[in-house]
Amino acid sequence: MKKTALKISALALAAALTVGCANTSEVEATADKAAADAAAAVATAEAARAAADRAAQAAAAAQSTADQALSAATEAQACCEANRESMERMFQQSMSK
Repeated sequence: MKKTALKISALALAAALTVGCANTSEVEATADKAAADAAAAVATAEAARAAADRAAQAAAAAQSTADQALSAATEAQACCEANRESMERMFQQSMSK
C-alpha cells in the first residue's frame, strides 16, 4: 500500500514538474505581453498628456483673445455713451434756440 502511494506520488510529482515547465513558458509569455501592454499604456498616456498640454495652451490663447475683445467692447461702449451724451447736448442746445 505504501509502495503504491509512493509510486503515485512520484508520478504526480513528475507530472507536476512537466506541467510546471510548460507553464513557465506560458507565464513568461504572459509577462512579456503584460510588459508590452504597459509600455503601450505609457505611450498612450504620454500622448494624452501632450494633447492636454496643447489644449491648455489653446484655451489660454482663447482666454487672452476673449479678454482683449471684452476690453475693446468696453472701450467701444464708453465711446458710444460719450457720443450719445454729446449728441443729446447738441440736440438740447438746438432745441433751446
